[in-house]
Amino acid sequence: MSFETKFWIIAGIIGVCILLYLLGPILTPFFISALLAWLGDPIADRLEAWKFPRGLAVVVVFIGTFVILGLLLLLIVPMVSREVAELSASAPQALAWFQNTAAPWLADHLHIDPARLRIENLSSEMAANLANAGQFAGNAFATLGRSGHFLFIFVLNLLLVPVVTFYWLKDWDIFKARISALLPRAKAHDIRRMAHECERVLAAFFHGQLLVVTCLTVVYSIGLTLVGLNDGFAIGVIAGLLSFVPYVGIATGIVLALLAAVLQPGGGWLPLWVLLVFGVGQALDSSLLTPRLVGGRIGLHPVLVIFAILAGGKLFGFVGVVLALPVAAAGTVFAHHAHARYLESDLYRGGGEGP
Repeated sequence: MSFETKFWIIAGIIGVCILLYLLGPILTPFFISALLAWLGDPIADRLEAWKFPRGLAVVVVFIGTFVILGLLLLLIVPMVSREVAELSASAPQALAWFQNTAAPWLADHLHIDPARLRIENLSSEMAANLANAGQFAGNAFATLGRSGHFLFIFVLNLLLVPVVTFYWLKDWDIFKARISALLPRAKAHDIRRMAHECERVLAAFFHGQLLVVTCLTVVYSIGLTLVGLNDGFAIGVIAGLLSFVPYVGIATGIVLALLAAVLQPGGGWLPLWVLLVFGVGQALDSSLLTPRLVGGRIGLHPVLVIFAILAGGKLFGFVGVVLALPVAAAGTVFAHHAHARYLESDLYRGGGEGP
């Protein structure tokens, strides 16, 4: 490969990265739509193999995808709303529990001034903080109001996802064929093979993640029910389904379960049992489920799975945590090919020189 060719390849990669950075705010619906189309295309191809016309197969997969997403929302949203409503209705009971049980314990064991733990003092401090928060929120909403296109863009992105998904799915094979036709002839076979391996690894990742979510949903829902937590099954389902995003599921589940346990009459040691259930679930997830069902399927060592999640969160925040394992899964394919090329290179073999 000549220097000029390498220069234009590197320049092209840099240009694409800059373009993606500049267009980042509008790429989200297209990325989500492409992901949904990629997940649905194998099903559409299977329907085509069963003599379905492509258009009908796309319609069936499209409707099925958004019906499933809608059912998940119908399952999760009412559960969360009911839990929040019950916790709000139990606010007086929670205040009484804090004043009569928690405050004396904090004063005795942590040496906190009892006067600071009185409801009226806490209420005044909360009111002051809420006032500051309200002023901040008011300024934020005023800024958003001056930028009225924010809400418009959000609604537009929400409406774009199903539309773009349909067209992605309809012409997915055409897009793949056109991209394949543009590949350099000398490298086309190698690039197609790597793309196929990336697709296989990513499919294994999503299948493994689905199994992890299912297992955690069963563990949390059954565990919280067995320890006697009211609405434990609903809270376990919420925590399990949200565990697709690392840390979000367990954080949400612990907050909801602990609040419900504290407010439940005669709870006693129930908060500790709740923590034990989530501790068991997290131990299973970190030591067995994710490393075996996800890491094992995508060829990542358990240590690398943990490192990828932490590194993604450190570098790119919440989005990095979500995308850490898929990116790492695709990266294993390139790493294996780079390793094979290195073993065949003159650098490893010594440039043909003797030992």
